[in-house]
Amino acid sequence: MKRRDAETPREDQVTDQIIGAAIELHRLLGPGLLESAYEECLCYELSLRGLGFQRQVSLPVTYKGVRLACGYKMDLVVEDLVIVELKTVESLQRVHAAQLLSYLRLSGKSVGLLINFNAPILKSGLKRIVNRFSENSAPRRLGVEQDPNKDAPALP
Repeated sequence: MKRRDAETPREDQVTDQIIGAAIELHRLLGPGLLESAYEECLCYELSLRGLGFQRQVSLPVTYKGVRLACGYKMDLVVEDLVIVELKTVESLQRVHAAQLLSYLRLSGKSVGLLINFNAPILKSGLKRIVNRFSENSAPRRLGVEQDPNKDAPALP
């Protein structure tokens, strides 16, 4: 299965727009700023492209029937489809991808982007992650509560 086979056309379109916004931002500012500055600028670029987004979205974990606020915060959720995790590190590590995959699993979302703005060339700091879990089993196994009116797990 190819990476994009698991994505819907809308998710694919949104990720392409996010990547374009990130490349534009990196081209103008380059590496070396704080993550918060890149987040602010990326949000501005996303709004110029007409994309809806939420910043610093809390992600609770349900453990033994109790909903716990564990302090997880997703940097951006764009169009309620794509999780964007921003970094300003020397190089992306496996733990960064694991963090984003955990966010995807806990939120029930399928696609995420890991963007390291500290890379000299942004292409080398981009990673698209697709969560290929079974929609019926993974949320239940991970303790994510389901909204009976929606297919995706309910978030606060």
